[in-house]
Amino acid sequence: MKKANVNRLILMTLSFILMSFGTTQKQIKVYLIGDSTIAQKAKNKFPETGWGVPFTWFFNQNATVDNRAQNGRSTKSFINEGRWNAVLDSLKADDYVLIQFGHNDEVPTKKNATTPSQFQDNLRRYVNETRAKKANPILITPVARRKFDEYGKVVDTHKEYAQLVRNIAEELQVPLIDLSKESMNLLQSFGEENSKLLFLHLNEKQNPNYPNGVKDDTHFSELGARYMAEIVGRELHKIQSPLAGYLVNADK
Repeated sequence: MKKANVNRLILMTLSFILMSFGTTQKQIKVYLIGDSTIAQKAKNKFPETGWGVPFTWFFNQNATVDNRAQNGRSTKSFINEGRWNAVLDSLKADDYVLIQFGHNDEVPTKKNATTPSQFQDNLRRYVNETRAKKANPILITPVARRKFDEYGKVVDTHKEYAQLVRNIAEELQVPLIDLSKESMNLLQSFGEENSKLLFLHLNEKQNPNYPNGVKDDTHFSELGARYMAEIVGRELHKIQSPLAGYLVNADK
């Protein structure tokens, strides 16, 4: 074989190797921690769906979504029940932790409620301990409840605690997905009546799991969960998170 052909073959081989390295993604896990608005549900609760369920469908084969969110949990109870330590024990470098609390923290009558100061301290702990594992925290403001005022405008029911999340994100320089704001915009676009489609609203005898019907303006239908998950996916692109590169439509 001529020397020129050998050199050409070597260059082609090196180019192929470099291209391969450039397109190879590390296998990672994406942990979701939070409350019932994210969590997987028991069969007898269907069609109630947390947004973490459809969110798992958005990633390629190099990212595994591990949904640790649980109904009724606050930043405090998620720690006190050992759920956070269980995540830390599994967490590896370059993994991600998406953190969305507030629904239960902000209600004073709940036994696992937190004061604003406690809420912020707990968020700091999640962020700092995630970073200590060389993993990547992303803070998420609490997703909107369905509530409209007399003029048909969406009411910000998470106003104080959503702002606390924003404050911690700025203080610690953590990527932030403002799901509270974006989900409120979504509800406003649907309007007061049509937004019921996004939540667990069923008539009597419409579903065997809810023979008496249900009107729930906190928890999502399958449709609502998908819309909220899509917002989170889009926001990953907007904040230019490297995690967006693992979405199946990352190159579209």
